[in-house]
Amino acid sequence: MPSSIKLLLLPLAAWCIASAQPVARVHHFHVLGDDAGSWPDVLRPVGLVKGQGGVYVVRSGEGAPGAQWSERAERGAYVVLEGESEAAEMFGFKPGAKRVPVRNVEDVHAPKLGIIWQKTLELPVWTVPEQAMVFARERWTGAPLVAGFRKGAGAVLWVAVPPGEQGYERFPYLVQALADLGLRPPFQSSRLWAFFDSSYRLRADSDYLARRWRKAGIAALQVAAWHFYESDPARDKYLDALIEACHKQAILVYAWVELPHVSEKFWLDHPEWREKTALGQDAHLDWRKLMNLANPDCAGAVVDGVRRMIDAHDWDGVNLAELYFESLQGYANPSRFTPMNADVRAEFRRTGGFDPLELFDAASPNHQSKNASGLKAFLEYRATLARRTQEKWIAEVEAMRAAKPHLDLVLTHVDDRFDNRMRDLIGADAASLLPMLDHHDFTFLIEDPATVWHLGAKRYQQIAASYAPLTPHTSKLAIDINIVERYQDVYPTKQQTGTELFQLLNLSSRAFPRVALYFENSILGADLPLVSAAASTPDRVEWLGGKMVVDSVRGVGVPWMGGARVDGRLWPVVDGELVWLPAGAHAIEPVDAAPPLRLLALNADLRSAGATTRSIEFAYRSQARALALVDKRPARIEVDGENTKVDVREAGNAYLLLLPRGQHLVSLEP
Repeated sequence: MPSSIKLLLLPLAAWCIASAQPVARVHHFHVLGDDAGSWPDVLRPVGLVKGQGGVYVVRSGEGAPGAQWSERAERGAYVVLEGESEAAEMFGFKPGAKRVPVRNVEDVHAPKLGIIWQKTLELPVWTVPEQAMVFARERWTGAPLVAGFRKGAGAVLWVAVPPGEQGYERFPYLVQALADLGLRPPFQSSRLWAFFDSSYRLRADSDYLARRWRKAGIAALQVAAWHFYESDPARDKYLDALIEACHKQAILVYAWVELPHVSEKFWLDHPEWREKTALGQDAHLDWRKLMNLANPDCAGAVVDGVRRMIDAHDWDGVNLAELYFESLQGYANPSRFTPMNADVRAEFRRTGGFDPLELFDAASPNHQSKNASGLKAFLEYRATLARRTQEKWIAEVEAMRAAKPHLDLVLTHVDDRFDNRMRDLIGADAASLLPMLDHHDFTFLIEDPATVWHLGAKRYQQIAASYAPLTPHTSKLAIDINIVERYQDVYPTKQQTGTELFQLLNLSSRAFPRVALYFENSILGADLPLVSAAASTPDRVEWLGGKMVVDSVRGVGVPWMGGARVDGRLWPVVDGELVWLPAGAHAIEPVDAAPPLRLLALNADLRSAGATTRSIEFAYRSQARALALVDKRPARIEVDGENTKVDVREAGNAYLLLLPRGQHLVSLEP
C-alpha cells in the first residue's frame, strides 16, 4: 500500500507474550441469522475467514439488542447494519417518510465513476447520525445509502439495502468504507504479476512505481518490449533504470513480446513483410501492426532483433503473448481476418488446392458459403500454423537461455476451453499446445477472452477445471485477468472494481498458482491498497495456546511486530511488518530472539525456512531466477550445500541476492 495509508494496529485478540507483541487484527466475520445473503462474498475475498468475532453483519429485521453491538464496537468489533433493524435505529440510522428512486449512485472512493444499478429501487431517505461519514449517495438527490463512524476501538457501517446477489451490484466499495473506518486486511500476498506499458507512465519515477507495486503484492512486471526493440539511448536508459528499480524491490521483469507486432519502426521500414487481411489490406488492427512471420526473411530478422534486445538488458524472462491471428469475429469479418499474406496463401494452395483468398470472393466457387469443407480445411491449417509458430518461438527463447540460463519463459494464450470458438476465430488451440509442457519449461498464462469478461468470478474455477485434464503440469498454469472497460452491458460499473475485482483476484488466486493483471495502470486508486489482500488465500485462522495457526493455499504474509517462531523454529522471513509463511498450515508465536539476518522479501515459492544464532536457511522453488532481499550483506552463501558465488547488489538499505532458478536450499551467514 502507499506509505500514506499505513496499516493501523487494532487491538482485538488479547494475546501477548514476553516483550514481543504481535499485530492483532480482525480475522473473522459472522453474519447473524440463517441467511447470510451475499455478505460472505463481500468479506471473504479480502482475507476474512468465517467465524465468531471481528466483523458482525446485522441483516435487516434482525432483532438483536442494539446495546450489545454498541459494546462490541467499543471493544474493537466492526458492526455492519443492513437496512432497518433495532440496532440500526439505536445507532441513529432511521428511515424517513420521503422516498426517492435510486439507480445512479455516487461513492466518495470514485466520485466520477458511473455506478448504475440494473434495476431502480424506491427507497426511504434515511436520517444518519451527525458523526457519520456518508460514503455513498443517490447521485441526484444526495440521499444517503452507505454511512459509518468509528466507535471506540471498532466502528459501525450502515447500508440502506443488501449489497446484491453477487455482493457488488449496488455498493462496490463496502470494503473500502470499512477500511476508512479502520479495518485492515489480516493477510497479504506477494504473488501477482502485472502488465506494464511505459507509454502510460512517461513521467512517473521508476523507484516510486516499484515501491508502489511491491506494496500491492506484484512480484513480476511484464514490460511492453516493442518500445525497446530498436536500441535508443534515452529509451534504453529508462528501461535499465526501471529494471534496476524493480529488482531492488524483488520484482522480476519480463520482456512482453506481442508478435506478430514487432515495433513501429519495423513496420515502417519493411512494408514488404506486412501481414495482409482477407481484403488484401495491410494488417494494422487496433494498436497492433502485424508482420508476416511465415516469411523466412522476416522471421529471421525478428529473431535477431529480439535476441539483441534480450541480450542488451537485465531481463528475468520473456513473455510470448497472443501469438496467433486476428480476429475475434473470425472469417465473418474479412477486414480483420489474418493471415492472408502471399507465403501463407501459397503454402495452403499446395495442400488445400485453392487460394484461401477465394473464401472471401463472392464470385468464386470456393467462397465460404459454397465450400464449407474448404473453409474448414483452411481454419484447421490456420490453427496448425499458429501452433507451429508458437513452437518455433518457444525454441528460440530456449536457445537464448544458453547465454542467460536464468531466463523464464511465459506463453500468454487466450482461453479456448471456456469459449470454445477461439480455435476457429483466432487459431488458438490450447489442447494441441499444452503437451509441450512435457518437454519444455514454460508457464502457460491463460488469458480471459473478451467474450466472457461480463461473467462472474466463479468462472476461474471452471476454467482451471477445464485445463486440468489437458496436462499433468497444472503448477505451470496461470490466469490473466483483464481489468478494463467491458463492451457488454454490465452493472454496476463498466470496469471491474471494488468487491467485484476482489472476488476475481481471490477466486483466481485459489484456482491458479499465478495470477496476472492487465494492466497495472488500469487498477483504480481506490482498489490498489487492497489488491494484495484480495490475492491472499487463507482458509483457517485460529489461536491455540498463544500461537496463531494460519492455513493457506499459496502462502501468505501475516502482519506481525517483533520476532517470530514458526512451527517451533526461529523464523527469518520477516520484514518488520509481516511474517511470510509457505503454503499449508503453520503456527506462529512471538519470541524475543532475532535471526542473524532477515529475509525481507523472496520472489519465489518459499518451501521452508529457519534460523540459528549464526545463520539462516530457506528452501525455494522458482521458474525464474529468485530475487532475495536481506537486511545485511552475507559473508557466506551456500546453495544446495556448496559455497557459491552469488551476484549480490546493494538495494537501498538492503542487499539483493540473485539466486538460480529451479528448486534450491540456501544458507546465509552474516
